Amino acid sequence: MTERLIYIFAEIPRCDTFADIACDHGYIASAMLKEGRCEKAYLSDISAKSLKKAQDLLADFIIKGRAQGIVSDGFDNVPKTDCALIAGVGGELITDILKRAEKSGKLPDNLILQPMKHCDKVRRLVVELGYFIKKDFTVKADGQFYDIISLERGKDFLTDEETEFGRTNVRELPLAFKEKISVEIGKIISYTQSETMDVATRKKMLEKAERLKKYV
Repeated sequence: MTERLIYIFAEIPRCDTFADIACDHGYIASAMLKEGRCEKAYLSDISAKSLKKAQDLLADFIIKGRAQGIVSDGFDNVPKTDCALIAGVGGELITDILKRAEKSGKLPDNLILQPMKHCDKVRRLVVELGYFIKKDFTVKADGQFYDIISLERGKDFLTDEETEFGRTNVRELPLAFKEKISVEIGKIISYTQSETMDVATRKKMLEKAERLKKYV
């Protein structure tokens, strides 16, 4: 598995049934089964061609009835499971998948999400859907920054700051988060050097950079 997938795998709780939504190669589901962290895994992808990669990897488990590949748009064709992962896709797509799953009654009790962008939209929605955020933090893997959100059923409330940056990041200031913010500040300062930028925009960006300094 890649470094990113190793971080994600570490956050998935033991469960009876597990769904890897938009599973790509199926490495996470394979690890869940090999390490005895679930009894059965469902692999889903909207593309039959992409799904075949995961089906080939988990062929032995599929033969034994412990894994099943399903062509599905999100949870649409997937049975309800105890736990599910959605990783490596955009936050807006994740919110769309979760909204449809909520209407069909297929949302699991435990969710692990790794949006590639628009994490704030994901955080806002999961609280509305009745999830409690157990952990929400930034990792640096393979030279990139990723946010991982671990959820379980329960009531929750997020501050504006937690919605924007992630609860664990705000409260614990992990090193990867601090580095991510430092990089963002550097980019903002660089952008403001542009001679074509108007005064109002430059002022707004510099104010944002100043606001971010509290996290580094």
